[in-house]
Amino acid sequence: MPFSLRAARRAAAAAGLAATTLLSATTAEAATGQVGHPAGTPRCTLSRLNVWIGVPGSAAAGSVAYPLEFSNVSGRACHLFGYPGVSAIGRRGQRLGSPAGRDRAFRPRLVILRRGGTAHALLTITEAGNFPARQCRLRTAVALRVIPPNGARPAFVPLRFPACSRKGPVYLHIRVVRPGVGIPGVSQ
Repeated sequence: MPFSLRAARRAAAAAGLAATTLLSATTAEAATGQVGHPAGTPRCTLSRLNVWIGVPGSAAAGSVAYPLEFSNVSGRACHLFGYPGVSAIGRRGQRLGSPAGRDRAFRPRLVILRRGGTAHALLTITEAGNFPARQCRLRTAVALRVIPPNGARPAFVPLRFPACSRKGPVYLHIRVVRPGVGIPGVSQ
């Protein structure tokens, strides 16, 4: 076989493999809502979102994990990237203890929420009774204060749980926002 024909066949095979790889990656991204930042897709601000929690939580030794859900209720797609801000709120509206620490089990990735789409971030609440009483000062939280990633305004999500009222012990841990609805006991 002449060199030029062999080179042409190799180039065609390489182009076919590249197209197949690109098509597979594009199909996977479309299914999960993970795509590059499209021009004109705004950040998902609180005015575009409904923030809620998946209950019941999934209990483990000394903690309970809940998927914290972000649903796009606007008329167009928007994006989320990174960690939400989360704090416990007491009966008088005051913040209780330290804000949520970042659980770095997953790297942040851009999540596109199409109209009606939902993404989640796993929130783990450590049993506040596990901390020394004088460091924690146990109180009952009645809600979570949640700021969407890179947002400014908080949403308040009702949830009663034992909380530390003193800063210091980190009893809340949050993961990055991931595509899809979180399922209690299943989502990571």
